[in-house]
Amino acid sequence: WLVIDRKVYDVSKFSQIHPGGNRVISHYAGQDATDAFVAFHNDKSLVKKYLRSLLIGELAPDQPSFESNKKKSLLEDFRELRCTIEKMGLLRPNYFFFFLIFLHLLILDAASWLVLWYFGVSLVPFLAGMVLFTTAQIQMGWFQHDLGHCSVFRKPRWNHLLQTVVINVLKGLPASWWNHLHNQHHAKPNCFRKDPDLNMHPLLFSLGKTLSVEVWKSRFNGRKLEKKLNCAFCKYFNIFSFFSSESRRRSSCLTITSTSISSVS
Repeated sequence: WLVIDRKVYDVSKFSQIHPGGNRVISHYAGQDATDAFVAFHNDKSLVKKYLRSLLIGELAPDQPSFESNKKKSLLEDFRELRCTIEKMGLLRPNYFFFFLIFLHLLILDAASWLVLWYFGVSLVPFLAGMVLFTTAQIQMGWFQHDLGHCSVFRKPRWNHLLQTVVINVLKGLPASWWNHLHNQHHAKPNCFRKDPDLNMHPLLFSLGKTLSVEVWKSRFNGRKLEKKLNCAFCKYFNIFSFFSSESRRRSSCLTITSTSISSVS
């Protein structure tokens, strides 16, 4: 079960057919999922039709309607800010802007191959084509990211269709795999064992015991936490890309490599 707007829903069976994947729901088992529900579902009137049959009760008046590890004042401020932004229309997409983005991606991708076709595979054309192709691939990653969030079109179907073209056809990665992992990332960002962005390859992309403890100490300024971290926890806690610009620069290539490994496996 989970809580949405102080109402309790039994999602044990529904989680198996949930379009966003069962893990996103399981990460909120026994918790308040109101903010995640609002963030993930654009057409809430449609989704609430499915929730009616899952309703099993409501929270008691003395029960808080937020996660125990979050401050109520911060949540209320965030929810008020989100409503204000939506009323101002700042979340409405600019279709012409996204059209230009998609068009310039196609031009860059085509130009990279045309350079090699016309000038051959000598060093200079190869480097020029590599720059064009790499730029296109990176920009495609961010474009399909917006499509995966259903931020471009109003209907999710059109977002998923164009995302499939961009990431499946042009990048060679499965859209369903990316959505499955990225939905979990936004459901529980930076939560160990729940955020897939932290669960990279344990042998090639781990911090090690010493550096993990140092990062935690610098983050939380506490020594008691160091005693609670056992060797296995430190070994597999991959948080190097979230805390300092220096670590992000060192790990950017490793992150891309780890993403490629994960897409294959």
